[in-house]
Amino acid sequence: MAEKALEDLFYDMLKDVYYAERKILRTLPKMAKAAQSPKLKAAFEKHREETEGQIERLQEVFEIFGKRAVGKTCTAIDGIVEEGEEIIEEFKGSHALDAGLLATAQAVEHYEMARYGTLRTWAGMLGLKDAVKLLDETLQQEGDTDHALTALAEASVNATAMKKAA
Repeated sequence: MAEKALEDLFYDMLKDVYYAERKILRTLPKMAKAAQSPKLKAAFEKHREETEGQIERLQEVFEIFGKRAVGKTCTAIDGIVEEGEEIIEEFKGSHALDAGLLATAQAVEHYEMARYGTLRTWAGMLGLKDAVKLLDETLQQEGDTDHALTALAEASVNATAMKKAA
């Protein structure tokens, strides 16, 4: 068996995050539908649009790397999505639902930021300068989304979650 190198690891993680983004794209409408806060719904809808662009950038990175854009099952994102589905089911109709959805969304953002940061670094080491720019653009966008979600949590969602059901 041939020894694996950084190129192999880069490609493997690229497939992982490609799967994750496509899964997130399918999940965001469910989260938007479940959200009670109009601002949280809007945040999920905005992120869905951004995710479409992130998938396009990933496809460009695959092309730069000379590989076909294909996903590889990401058990981490599957687990986070499953937790989000459980929150929707268990907290439906409660004041805490939006806080749970928001926490799930931030778990997704933190996962993505970790992956994109790593991929950006490795792309630089592999001399893929155009890929570095694309991955950095997505990394910055994920960070902006995380900050916006934090602001929404602090401004209203967490306080609403503190209310008791009547």
